[in-house]
Amino acid sequence: MTASSSSSSSPSTQPESAPDPAAQWSSARRLHPIYVELAREFVIDAPPCAALEAPVDAPDREAVEHAQKWLQDLDDRIQVHQLRQFLQTSSLVDNDGLIVLMQHFLAKTARTDSLRDKIDFLLVQYFSQGAPTELDDNAADLTYVAAGLEPVLGKVELKPPVWLNALDRVLDSARRCRSLDELLHGGVLEQGRKAKAQAGDLFYLPIALVAFTRFGYLMRRVFFRLMLTDLNNLLDGLTELEEKGVETIDCRRAQFSAQEPIVRLRMICQSWKVMFQAEYSSGQPLRMLVDLRASVDAALGRGAGADCGEKAAEATAAAKAAPQETVEGTTAEGKTAQAKTAPKAAAAAAAGTSAKTSDAGKSSAKPQAGFDVTNDDAPEFEVSAAAPEWHADEDSQPRKKK
Repeated sequence: MTASSSSSSSPSTQPESAPDPAAQWSSARRLHPIYVELAREFVIDAPPCAALEAPVDAPDREAVEHAQKWLQDLDDRIQVHQLRQFLQTSSLVDNDGLIVLMQHFLAKTARTDSLRDKIDFLLVQYFSQGAPTELDDNAADLTYVAAGLEPVLGKVELKPPVWLNALDRVLDSARRCRSLDELLHGGVLEQGRKAKAQAGDLFYLPIALVAFTRFGYLMRRVFFRLMLTDLNNLLDGLTELEEKGVETIDCRRAQFSAQEPIVRLRMICQSWKVMFQAEYSSGQPLRMLVDLRASVDAALGRGAGADCGEKAAEATAAAKAAPQETVEGTTAEGKTAQAKTAPKAAAAAAAGTSAKTSDAGKSSAKPQAGFDVTNDDAPEFEVSAAAPEWHADEDSQPRKKK
């Protein structure tokens, strides 16, 4: 990839012009209640902006500047993972609100990695919410995505530069993955992040914004397919173990016990089906899902996990002693700290799933609050309420082997 990272020669998404105070004020008033709620939810010490709370339609210059400083302060303090969780669990922001947020961020001239990731997420979220469930991957080409983003970006000239071809190569690699573990740890996500980082300010070209939105949307679909496949395979494995008379298995690698009851694991998996359908989530639950599947495979004596069952405790101890970068950008120490609450979170999920509601797809159960992953720094994958591949009532019961 040869995209330049120099900001001095990179074109902007719109011609530079003096900001319109009236437009700034209108945008700030739309954003104010959103930011106030964001600050409240994530316990950010930032009282509401007095100027924006006043019912003033034509403020003076000082009020406009005060409002802009207030917004900038919160922009600096709100992290992208917080924005993700808030927008995917709150009904406060509709499509028009998303557009205002995107235009607010796109108008900024000081471009940081955080700003880029926020814009990237917002564009993918906006397009995903408007895309039909039955949309075929092949139909989601640049023309289609550009049309979906037109309310935000206007008409975009669809002549992608050669360096954007790297995104299709990453998508091809993702589609060849056969499990969530392979996607999360096979280097594919790192390739996507690298493509975004190497774009530099060229990321903000309208055609690049369209291309990266398409890339993020299609990667989400790959992610959901693999996640659903892993959950169903995990449930199938638990059924197979039960048929063999096995009642407990060693799940220490997933931060559970050495004799974890299969009945409890099944309830946890059913709770995850509900949680992954409706609530923002990444990081810890996904790692637990991958590790639980490996534990079940090990108990069945198959897969890569079969050689590691007896070494799970040693591996966990080694992770505590030797912090290192993971594919999601967190350290092994951070993962270990999260893992301390993992069994309690899973227990909360299991406790909230009764035998009467084991059919997660037909149950009205809400995602369990025990799964708190708001401190994740993973920039790529999250579960959107608008996930195009999810059918909660499909295959929600463990499938019997014939």
